[in-house]
Amino acid sequence: MPTLRRIFVPNAAPPPATARYAHAVEIGDILHVTGQLPVDPDNPEAALPASIEDQTDLVFLNLNRILDAAGYRLENTAFARIYLSNFDRDYAGLNQVYHRHFHDQDRLPARTTIGAAKLGRSALVEIDLVVARAN
Repeated sequence: MPTLRRIFVPNAAPPPATARYAHAVEIGDILHVTGQLPVDPDNPEAALPASIEDQTDLVFLNLNRILDAAGYRLENTAFARIYLSNFDRDYAGLNQVYHRHFHDQDRLPARTTIGAAKLGRSALVEIDLVVARAN
């Protein structure tokens, strides 16, 4: 049976006091990264940015900090799940930022993007990942 390694990253956005979870859990060579909101990891109490682009940038900042701490790389993402609180308005803006991070056409992850009625902290976007340890 594979070992579970729970990863807590001090320089990523912390879970809110009302929720308890690890930033990621590794099972074998697969890392499951908890959904990240656009919380500034260096100032978690700050208001969220207004635009989908700025919020998505913060989400990727947190995702990358978690991946770095766990020893994984964004380019080895197998699956991305994206939640948007206003799908029709924000889908194009999300993709502008997403494509900067997943720019290699040959290394695109599988992906689901869905509209959600409400996200934590009234965020516009939340993203979780499944990442493989690969060369």
